[in-house]
Amino acid sequence: MSDSMTYLAIAAAVALIAANLLAIISVFKSERTVGAKALWAIGIAVFPILGLLFWLLVGLRRAR
Repeated sequence: MSDSMTYLAIAAAVALIAANLLAIISVFKSERTVGAKALWAIGIAVFPILGLLFWLLVGLRRAR
């Protein structure tokens, strides 16, 4: 793998981790029960891409 591809992969990984952390913070700031918050946070942590997308599509709408 070339250097530019390596840097791109690292940047994508860092962006995904940052987005997941922001999503988990958003989960804990929401008006949900403790159990629901824990399940959302676990889902986002275990399935980083799918959990993040699902939270953005479904979780944020229900939180409002």
